[in-house]
Amino acid sequence: MATTLYGIKNCDTINKARKWLDEAGVPYRFHDHRADGLAPAELDLWLERLGWEALLNTRGTTFRALPDEAKQGLDNDKARALLLAQPAMIKRPLLDKDGELHLGFKADHYQSLFSR
Repeated sequence: MATTLYGIKNCDTINKARKWLDEAGVPYRFHDHRADGLAPAELDLWLERLGWEALLNTRGTTFRALPDEAKQGLDNDKARALLLAQPAMIKRPLLDKDGELHLGFKADHYQSLFSR
């Protein structure tokens, strides 16, 4: 199987995760949501497995800049539409390791993932 890291290239947390993977010698593919796009079917899988509450980064500047009406009454369908329109609102990084999804970066968590 394979490892894919999803995010945007100018994100500090993505850069920390990429540096960790590089230094650990882990082969991976980086998928930049802005440059490479976001497939609706892929987003649907992530929503199904992680839930919109985990996937939608409500603390980021993109979400905070939305008008209040867009932030109210959030549910799966509304979150899906927001994430498709603005993939930068996906919590980062999203790591797909052999079909297993992990959100966020913590060095000790990555260490345990890649030492099994």
